[in-house]
Amino acid sequence: MAPINVVAIGASAGGVGALRSLVSELPASFSASILIVLHIGAHRSELPAILTASGPIPAKHAQDGEKIAPGQIYLAPPDRHMIVNNGSIRLLRGPKENCARPAVDPLFRSVAESYGPAAVGVILTGNLNDGTAGLYEIKRRGGIAIAQAAYDAAYPAMPTSAAAHVALDYCLPLAELAGLLQKLVERKTAKEPAVMNEFAAAKTEQEPEIVASGIFNRPITVTCPDCGGALKKFEHGSIIKFGCHIGHTYTAEIMESAQFEEMEKVIRAAVRFLNERAEFCLQMAELFHRSEPAQSSQWHEASKQALDRAYKLRDLVEQDWLTPETNHVVAERDGRVHSN
Repeated sequence: MAPINVVAIGASAGGVGALRSLVSELPASFSASILIVLHIGAHRSELPAILTASGPIPAKHAQDGEKIAPGQIYLAPPDRHMIVNNGSIRLLRGPKENCARPAVDPLFRSVAESYGPAAVGVILTGNLNDGTAGLYEIKRRGGIAIAQAAYDAAYPAMPTSAAAHVALDYCLPLAELAGLLQKLVERKTAKEPAVMNEFAAAKTEQEPEIVASGIFNRPITVTCPDCGGALKKFEHGSIIKFGCHIGHTYTAEIMESAQFEEMEKVIRAAVRFLNERAEFCLQMAELFHRSEPAQSSQWHEASKQALDRAYKLRDLVEQDWLTPETNHVVAERDGRVHSN
């Protein structure tokens, strides 16, 4: 087993509490470098101070170009992807991945490429599935893949996705992760056999949908919710991803969410324009109320029409929408996940 030089950790919702708990249990003698991405967006973050106060290992926001040192926690700063290259940290304001910047996947991919078997990837609590594709790369290049047990996570979606798509070496409750990491760094334990569910997806041809007595023609391509560029579908193991030429990438689950969010934005903008049209027409009706009653009536009808269509659009976007599951939950052995 190769010496462990880097531990890369990804978290989202519920991540602050999970990270505090984890670093509080790590010893001051922990010799590997720890690199952490928490989904903080562009918002100011006090996480370095929080984690430094929680345990014996100092934490800081990473700086572009600095050398990675052992026994140090590096955190991705707001609105920057954090990657590693030739033993140094790079901070990039590249395209968002899975609707996040910083995102977990870029860090994990770079750690996999730079450290191979000397890397550990850890997925903690969070929504959706950022980090799954990156953890797959760490595992593929000989590193160790770990996820918090889904039943133990405040938000289980991220560890559940990791368990569904990556042959995890360990899947443990949060309270046991620090001890495992210390054993791995001290090379006191070996990797467990990989266990992964087999997935089989039946492919069916999509028939044109009949809409209002006409044929709904399939679009030429699916476009990026961020920039409108054409998306290309590609696969990492059992993970389906979509990427545009700009560099925005989405897993299938996050693509579904981002696509709906963009659709909702467009429909609500249309509702606003219809409301404004209704108000404009009403003002015109009032203007002609005395001088030209017939024309005033036409403006009133136009205002009512705009309001009616605004209500229909509002009801359309607020009704329930089908959201097919694209992840499979890994069956837990004897009702529990395996541990070391």
